[in-house]
Amino acid sequence: MTQQATPTRPVPRSRLRRVLPLLITAWLVLEIWLLVLVGSWLGGFAVLLLLIAGGVIGGSLIKRAGLRALSAAVEQSKNPQSQQPQTGTSMTVLAGLLLIIPGFLSDLVALTLLFPPTRALWRAVGRRVADKAVRSASPVGADPFADAMRLQEQLRIHRPDGKVIQGEVVDPEAGPRGPQGPDTTYRPPIDG
Repeated sequence: MTQQATPTRPVPRSRLRRVLPLLITAWLVLEIWLLVLVGSWLGGFAVLLLLIAGGVIGGSLIKRAGLRALSAAVEQSKNPQSQQPQTGTSMTVLAGLLLIIPGFLSDLVALTLLFPPTRALWRAVGRRVADKAVRSASPVGADPFADAMRLQEQLRIHRPDGKVIQGEVVDPEAGPRGPQGPDTTYRPPIDG
């Protein structure tokens, strides 16, 4: 008698993974429509110059953000205990990438990532999405974004030097030796 394997149901896709292809398609159609519309107003050569300028500005933004992140990392390596102010490099790099992508809608979103009031709004939205992903009840391995956010949260807990102290939880009433009293024997310090 052979044993048959029970069929397993595939893990259901998240709502974002179901809607993402539609959102990307709508974004591309809107970008092309805006390029045609602006091209009819300004002319094809002007649109080409605007797209090239967006690429050059985006590249320079990414370069500047990278240099700022590098200088912050060097400063952090010189003084690991100092708290570095937020440099906003991730938002600047994302804005640079959006400027490099041809299209005017991506350029508009990039500009909102560069100005401080709208940057704060984007940062708040990002934190809300990240918190939702960390708190999601999806099993490990089902949602890669949630797994990445959980890993980042675990790494954040171990900052700044990454040391974890191994220990043992002891019931204060019973003590480590039981009900006869606390353990008062000398133990040398752990060198690590």
